[in-house]
Amino acid sequence: TGAQQSATVANPASGASPDLLPHFQLEPEDVYIVKNKAVSLACRAPPATQIYFKCNGEWVHQADHVTQHSTDHGTGLPVMEVRIEVTRQQVEKIFGLEEYWCQCVAWSSSGTTKSQKAFVRIAYLRKNFEQEPMAREVSIEQGVVLPCRPPEGIPPAEVEWLRNEELVDPALDANVYVTPEHSLVLRQARLADTANYTCVAKNIVARRRSASAAITVYVNGGWSTWTQWSGCSTSCGRGWQKRSRTCTNPTPLNGGAFCEGQNVQKTACTTLCPVDGAWSEWSKWSVCGAECTHWRSRECSEPAPRNGGQDCHGPELDTRNCTSELCSHAAPGAEDVALYVGLVAVAVCLVLLLLVGVLMYCRKKGGLDADVADSSILTAGFQPVSIKPSKADNPSLLTIQPDLSTTTMTYQGSLCPRQDGPAKLQLPNGHLLSPLGAGRHTLHHSSPAAEGADFVARLSTQSYFRSLPRGNTNMAYGTFNFLGGRLMIPNTGISLLIPPDAIPRGKIYEVYLTLHKQEEVRLPLAGCQTLLSPIVSCGPPGVLLTRPAILAMGHCVEASTENWSIRLKKQSCEGTWEDVLQLGAEPCTELYYCQLEAQACYIFTEQLGRFALVGESLSMAASKRLKLVLFAPAACPSLEYNIRVYCLSDTQDVLKEVIQLEKQLGGQLIGAPRVLHFKDSYHNLRLSIHDMPSSLWKSKLLASYQEIPFYHIWSGLQPFLHCTFTLERLSPSTCELACKIWVWQVEGDGQSFTVNFNIAKDTRFSDWLVPDSEVGAPALVGPSAFKIPFLIRQKIISSLDPPGTRGADWRMLAQKLNLDSHLSFFASKPSPTAMILNLWEARHFPNGNLSQLAAAVAEVGKQDNALFAVSEAEC
Repeated sequence: TGAQQSATVANPASGASPDLLPHFQLEPEDVYIVKNKAVSLACRAPPATQIYFKCNGEWVHQADHVTQHSTDHGTGLPVMEVRIEVTRQQVEKIFGLEEYWCQCVAWSSSGTTKSQKAFVRIAYLRKNFEQEPMAREVSIEQGVVLPCRPPEGIPPAEVEWLRNEELVDPALDANVYVTPEHSLVLRQARLADTANYTCVAKNIVARRRSASAAITVYVNGGWSTWTQWSGCSTSCGRGWQKRSRTCTNPTPLNGGAFCEGQNVQKTACTTLCPVDGAWSEWSKWSVCGAECTHWRSRECSEPAPRNGGQDCHGPELDTRNCTSELCSHAAPGAEDVALYVGLVAVAVCLVLLLLVGVLMYCRKKGGLDADVADSSILTAGFQPVSIKPSKADNPSLLTIQPDLSTTTMTYQGSLCPRQDGPAKLQLPNGHLLSPLGAGRHTLHHSSPAAEGADFVARLSTQSYFRSLPRGNTNMAYGTFNFLGGRLMIPNTGISLLIPPDAIPRGKIYEVYLTLHKQEEVRLPLAGCQTLLSPIVSCGPPGVLLTRPAILAMGHCVEASTENWSIRLKKQSCEGTWEDVLQLGAEPCTELYYCQLEAQACYIFTEQLGRFALVGESLSMAASKRLKLVLFAPAACPSLEYNIRVYCLSDTQDVLKEVIQLEKQLGGQLIGAPRVLHFKDSYHNLRLSIHDMPSSLWKSKLLASYQEIPFYHIWSGLQPFLHCTFTLERLSPSTCELACKIWVWQVEGDGQSFTVNFNIAKDTRFSDWLVPDSEVGAPALVGPSAFKIPFLIRQKIISSLDPPGTRGADWRMLAQKLNLDSHLSFFASKPSPTAMILNLWEARHFPNGNLSQLAAAVAEVGKQDNALFAVSEAEC
């Protein structure tokens, strides 16, 4: 407004001394008129003989001045001080034409001096808030934004927030901050944040309170671990046992959802009943012995005691004296002879039985074929190649079929180039990369793709499966060996290249590639950090590769070293996110590297896992690319019509999700998507609609524009932000709509959409948004996943890896392919040429121009005065 500028202007008389010009010790300052109270303006200047006020270009009447004269004790010069009063009526006379201002003019014998201008304004504060906070129910740790736009006022109202009538101080609570637009932001909702929030606006005139908004932070319940199974309910026979769990991990609070599922599980059980033992019948009496006694016995076996039953009671042996006529006395030593004879008979029987057993075993052994006993026959179905031949005299072995359920890879042809000395490839006039095109030397693979259900079933047994998305739309998987391959998630720009020899020979890996939705994975962001890419997982996690795989995905950053600090983040096994690489800095590990291009980034990694690209702005010039897309209903049966404007991060995966969402809603695309550069300036994004024929249409919005808060867009964690413009046609016969939609960031550049279409025509959703280059199989195994034939790739690597004369080696190839900024990374690997070719494959599949690559290789060969060629005979 210029109210604070110093405007002391002197007009000295001719020949006067500047020291005697009036100079102001007190100048009038800006003031506000509160209610009907007049305000006072004063100025003081030595050595002034006259001082008058001039307001809005007119002199104030002399009678309205209050003048006071004094003397400056330091200089002895006369000092004059003048005051006037300005009333509300004076200001209101010119209200709306221009602002009311006053200025002092002081005279002395040496000239004239003017003071600065002081503006007089009528202070006020409207009663109604332009936007009040609304009640919310949020899950714990969820971000919350309470908008507040205070009433119009002069001076502008200051805003403070109350929580249960107590002042909210962001300096004392790091979880809370207030945006420049006066919105209250809770970074992560806590139980203690459950309260009534009130927005208070105040200035020198009044203090206004908004309606209170109740924030309820709820906690969804979670199951505790199962208890141990209880004992069986019966001690004998069939019963049941149970185990239980409680919904206390955590306990649902404030209306949070109760745990889904059963809290008690029962299972059948059977307890063996105890059986008491019972005696069998007594045996017959033995013959009468030498002592004139005989005996009989019985066993506790009818039934025998079991399962804890009681044993039989009573003796198991009964003896008694023989009668006199049954008692006989044997000759001395007769019982010893009988004992010896019995022992000899028993020994002879045992020897005979042993001989019979040995003879039967030898006879049976001699009739078996050796191959039947060979354990390799049992495992032949799990071997890639059967090595041991069958015997001619055992034709039945030829009918044994291998187990084809195991995935095997078969390579036909030689993987190693012919050893013909260190001479490099020779290039004839033909195409370098096409000698294998006739199909005479090809690599075949037999890798039946794993069925989706089988793969997910195996995956579900792993602990990391809980954090993977469900369904196959955002997942690709395949079985790979040392030949490598590629996984792609169609229409997202996300792929994983597994180069040859990345998987050790003899091993087979089941690899998956998944795209996560932001609400599925919690990625903490601090300060000015923002998510720049999708969150992508490749696994299984923890698998180490012998060569770096290349993960390709899109991003939405306008990268520049002076505006951004970009980091590659990886989630550890414990679930925490760690910085593994800072782009532009020297890598602290050789496990990861990232090449950032205009629309995509290529991540070299020797460890599979979960990755995301996160940026932190270093200045307000840092910007992200937003894609603005308009949708409207394909048909309009009612008078009301909605236009949805999406503000998306400029990556293919988000656009794919919106397309799928709009297909379900029955929306059609309006015009081509636009790109908007959204800056880190803390300003919101505004959207408005204009140039709509008022005789045919009217807007049902009360405000002139809509806003999307800055933080919602900048964080990148809310992918489907949009505004809806609700329109109403005044007549059912109206079928044409012509309007213009403006989208702009406050204090920034904007974009306009000119909309002109027929709302009655039922046009189906156009598929031109789907990138044709991405349509195809999500998994490619072996040579079909690469543009460069395998044998020629090996020949190029063996030729360019060794240092060449005049630098004609892999470094020159990197320069020809504009990859010379990554020489230090390539040099850290055993085969720099392989890294260059892998990156070329990742960037140019499936539409790469092999002719350009061949030309680059040929130029390297010419620099070395050597000819490069691969003939069909060599292969």
